Amino acid sequence: MSIWQSLIIFAAAFVAGMVNSVAGGGTLISFPALVWVGRDVIIANATSAVALWPGSLGGLLGYRRELGDTRRWMLWFGLPSVVGGILGAVLLLRTPPRTFAAIVPYLIFFATVLFAAQERITGALRGRDAAERGPAEAVTRGRAWWAGAILFQFLVAVYGGYFGAGIGILMLAALGLLGLTDIHQMNGLKNFFALCINGVAAAYFIVSGAVNWTDVLVMSAGAVAGGYGGAGLARRLGRAFVRRAVIAIGFAMAVSLLFG
Repeated sequence: MSIWQSLIIFAAAFVAGMVNSVAGGGTLISFPALVWVGRDVIIANATSAVALWPGSLGGLLGYRRELGDTRRWMLWFGLPSVVGGILGAVLLLRTPPRTFAAIVPYLIFFATVLFAAQERITGALRGRDAAERGPAEAVTRGRAWWAGAILFQFLVAVYGGYFGAGIGILMLAALGLLGLTDIHQMNGLKNFFALCINGVAAAYFIVSGAVNWTDVLVMSAGAVAGGYGGAGLARRLGRAFVRRAVIAIGFAMAVSLLFG
């Protein structure tokens, strides 16, 4: 790996870590950067997943207080998250590189649209009246609701193991439809499920030898530096600015990879 490639990868991971600390969506920057410097698309996706996985653990620890009475949710949705994450990772490594390269621009576009809609959806969920039921109490749902939600979480996990960007907003929407109203509790559960999905996918990629460890080391260092030191800069720039920048970059990368 040349010096300029190392600098690009480190810088992309730094920005991804900074973005994840205030808005989420860092994969929309780290993965295309690896593709741009010439990495195989499947190896790039697996490497990005492994390099950024520790961020999910940090997010989970940040919301640990809100997870005190959510064991039922963690159990019922954790299992399909693990199974779906493994299945998605297996499907990725069995996809021909040329096929995956052809669909990557559309995956990035889809994830960017989800990211752009995140504020509106999250705002709607936050705006629901939680006073009547309490922050941790969900609306009583029948078996069909629970079965549908578990199936939806499984499909989200398959997508997460396969590509990953944008799964957070999908999970928040599902939790909102099931009646959860405390956005902090929902974020805690989302981070736990993301940890399950990304963790098993990353483990499978490592065992399968689909990871470029030089890139992982460079990107992990950049992501940690960005998440820790870059958070202050991101806060000064403002959450809205960071979100708009990520959306613009996401669309630009999708177009570039589509016509590049």
